[in-house]
Amino acid sequence: MIAEAPTSEDKLAAAALEPRDDEGELNRAFVEAVSAAIAAGDVDTLKTLAGDLHEADLGDLIEALDADERADLVRLLGADFDFAALVEVDETVRVQLLEEIPNEAIAEGVRDLDSDDAVYILEDLDAEDQEDILEQIPLSERAQLVRSLDYPEDSAGRLMQTDFIAVPPFWTVGQTIDYCRDAEDLPDDFTEIYVVDPAFKLVGAVALDKLLRAKRPMKITEIVDEDHHVIAVDEDREEVARLFERYNLFAAPVVDDAERLVGVIMVDDVVDVVKEEAEEDLRALAGVGDEEISDSVFMTMRGRFTWLFVNLFTAFLAAAVISSFADTIEQMVALAALAPIVASMGGNAATQTMTVSVRALATQELGSLNLVRFVSREVLVAFLNGISFAFLVGATAGLWFQNPGLGLVIGGAMVANLLAGGLAGVIVPVTVDKLNGDPAVVSGVFVTTVTDCVGFFAFLGLATWWFRL
Repeated sequence: MIAEAPTSEDKLAAAALEPRDDEGELNRAFVEAVSAAIAAGDVDTLKTLAGDLHEADLGDLIEALDADERADLVRLLGADFDFAALVEVDETVRVQLLEEIPNEAIAEGVRDLDSDDAVYILEDLDAEDQEDILEQIPLSERAQLVRSLDYPEDSAGRLMQTDFIAVPPFWTVGQTIDYCRDAEDLPDDFTEIYVVDPAFKLVGAVALDKLLRAKRPMKITEIVDEDHHVIAVDEDREEVARLFERYNLFAAPVVDDAERLVGVIMVDDVVDVVKEEAEEDLRALAGVGDEEISDSVFMTMRGRFTWLFVNLFTAFLAAAVISSFADTIEQMVALAALAPIVASMGGNAATQTMTVSVRALATQELGSLNLVRFVSREVLVAFLNGISFAFLVGATAGLWFQNPGLGLVIGGAMVANLLAGGLAGVIVPVTVDKLNGDPAVVSGVFVTTVTDCVGFFAFLGLATWWFRL
């Protein structure tokens, strides 16, 4: 079936569409108009709709389109397609789209990007495609990208922009300002001018507002700030984010092992890091790895299967605890009905403590100096919550089954399991961190095992002891 060519009225109606609605969501009618333009091969309408979109809006549009429409969008927009939008989409979508775009088009597109965005896109490609694309980029730009790609994946070297303004220390303020006005290859956005010696070692930085307020004849070294925060090129990006947060930085220079200036990191890049790390920790706590909403059913299932498989063995361990009290359960069926309450409450309390602990470790707020105080606080909180819920659950169970002794048993088990959950929620993440593991990934399964086993053992053990009196 051949799509009908849009009329002039259709084009006018499409041009009037806003990408987002009043609530900031992508406008359904806008997406449908783009899809229709793609199906009809209507380049003019498509450029009217999407040619001038902000990279974030274009990224959302790409994700909203069907998989078979995305490559056509790039092809039809041609030079009007902003490759910076690929930084805004899920990794799965980006990789699939890059596989369908010719290397020549990718090479042309990344040439217009900041070096950090170009690296972000190129690092998802295999080595053969990377090499083919890099060969089509001018030598000076290629050398910068190759150097950035050689740095570790989560390092400052991958995060930094290699475009910055550096001037010699003998220049005056006037010379520096004239250079910034006349040079054609300056970065699009910058907040600082960097002063370097003949060996390109960093002397200091000059903020733009300070530069513009200074007299033109002054030497640039008279207003340079030598007390600046410098980032090593191999520094982990989480450390970079903490440095920006701690000192409220807008930009920070990056130096190599010889203390030569090699790049600059901007605050917008750090915001992305903070967001990604927070999402990574959240997903790890739930055992879903690096899963994206755009992943296929098989990829999602495979990613979740591993920790569910591990959890299966811990569930059998809890079942073994229950089975060892089979005789007690046979004497009073109510125990089987109430046992999950104890385990569930302990698990929820442990998850609360574990979440706080993992986040505190990730942000380096929890260390040897305050560990004892933090553990003491969590134990006390667990004990007080245990006492509170022991009264509530104990009274409810005693009245429900007309057995005050049963209420005392479940109340005592509730206190014991919430205490165990509070301790495990701190000790397990801290221990994993000390062993150089990832607390967010490992802690959940082990903490759940502790609360299940302790909960069932405490409840059924106390019941066995009580009913033998």
